[in-house]
Amino acid sequence: MNLWIDTATTARAETLFGVPPIERLRRSVGKLVAGTPVVLSGPNANSESWPGATIESDALPLGTRLGRALAGGPLVALDGANVIDPRLIAFLVRGASSCVAARGEGEQRAAALRLTPELAGAIPPDADNLRAVADALIAAGRIAPLDEQAFPAYMDKLRRTLPYWIYTVDDASTRKRLERQMFWDNYKGSTDLLTRYVYPPLVWPLVRLCVRLGLHPNTVTLLSIVLTIAAVPLFACGDFLLGFLCAYGMSVLDSVDGKLARLTLTDSKIGNVLDHGTDIVHPPFWYFAFAWGLGARTSEDSLYQAAVWLIVFYVADRIVLGIAKHRLGFALHAATQLDGRVRSFIARRNITMTIMAFSVLLGAGPAGMYIVTAWQGLTFAWHSARTVWLGFLARAEARPAA
Repeated sequence: MNLWIDTATTARAETLFGVPPIERLRRSVGKLVAGTPVVLSGPNANSESWPGATIESDALPLGTRLGRALAGGPLVALDGANVIDPRLIAFLVRGASSCVAARGEGEQRAAALRLTPELAGAIPPDADNLRAVADALIAAGRIAPLDEQAFPAYMDKLRRTLPYWIYTVDDASTRKRLERQMFWDNYKGSTDLLTRYVYPPLVWPLVRLCVRLGLHPNTVTLLSIVLTIAAVPLFACGDFLLGFLCAYGMSVLDSVDGKLARLTLTDSKIGNVLDHGTDIVHPPFWYFAFAWGLGARTSEDSLYQAAVWLIVFYVADRIVLGIAKHRLGFALHAATQLDGRVRSFIARRNITMTIMAFSVLLGAGPAGMYIVTAWQGLTFAWHSARTVWLGFLARAEARPAA
């Protein structure tokens, strides 16, 4: 299956998060359908940078160029000026039957087509865009809209179901609207209260600043790791103000790097390892350092014991969540709406850190330590019960929640 991209209007296309649409297509194809033959067609084909692509630079109408390209076999036709969901590109390339995927109305309607050679004669030679080709083929009964039910809309990384998207971005106002929409679309379906309601006013301008400065997501991740490490000795020394400033700074940047990577299509394996590895490993160090800073020194000390139990509950909870994902095939918090809601306030870093911060502010640090330990224990018990029920007893009933 070839990927045929019209470049006739790429020069007028708006960039989203600093990335031109044609470059977004290149990054999408490279990540999800690497090795797919690519043809750049149209008067601007020579001006586009796509190593390995076949260049067909001419000013003939799109319909004529597309009909000619179909002689070489089935293809997926895209408009290089559109911003297209990478999942949609992969879905179309890996399919077999002809179909049209479209979103929007009127001049803002964007379309992508999977075409087979027998449709070449039904394509109007004078069609100047893919909308016109799609309309002509649908009117002739030669092609059908993509079956929405067949599209894999569930996104495991975001723990949510999101229909495919494809946009025409030809003016600044549309670009700004879509940037905000894509920003919110990249939030996880189930997350904690701070990430969902408190951090976005900070994350949004920081993502835009990183785009303007040309910062790679891994640079942001490395900065967050520095803050993560710095918080440990600060907590242990009882310098809680600076410690929590580092901790909350890390937490905000943990949202920034993921959004930046997904919105600019610059995520990488090393970035994922650093980001998720840090998320999993650092909480026990923070918890024990916090207890030490409150005066815990020996195993006979109740604060010391609380810290040990907190770490035990935390590790056990991570193991249970891993078992649940193995059994279900997706994250436990995506199993039902109830599990998604519960994740907003269970014992995760942002929630436990906030309990600890408020306890210090109120002059009751030890009480905060005991509360967090108990909360982590209850979280472990809840996840264990849900894992047994959904993963073993009622496994057939478990489906990713929309």
